Amino acid sequence: MKVEILGEYIKLGQLIKKLDLIDTGGQIKDFLKNNIIKINNEIPKGRSTKVFVDSTVWIGDEVYKIINSIA
Repeated sequence: MKVEILGEYIKLGQLIKKLDLIDTGGQIKDFLKNNIIKINNEIPKGRSTKVFVDSTVWIGDEVYKIINSIA
């Protein structure tokens, strides 16, 4: 699935919220604790990890490709 973002990156917590995987930002800690997440085949350090354009993000069995939105 392709995910369009403005700018060159989005923080992991913001991405997960954008994907509607959580309802509020306060749920991100539990979400990160209970799900397997990789960014370009590396485990992120936390919710503030920057996810750059052209990155591939795995959340569980789902794969997301981050692309730049043309405004």
